[in-house]
Amino acid sequence: MYDVYLGGKNDLLVIRHGLPIPSKLGGNWRKKKRTVRSVSEGIREDVEKRGYHWRKLANQVR
Repeated sequence: MYDVYLGGKNDLLVIRHGLPIPSKLGGNWRKKKRTVRSVSEGIREDVEKRGYHWRKLANQVR
């Protein structure tokens, strides 16, 4: 299971459920309300390798 956080500048952070946010990624993170049970294979590999997955979200056109 994974926790998903959103940052102030369209950032996405995925970490294993219950682990703290890495200190080098400090900032203002807002946790999504629910824990995610599954993620894509690329995100899962990134979390296993580095302990987290971080990326910029695409700008949304309104």
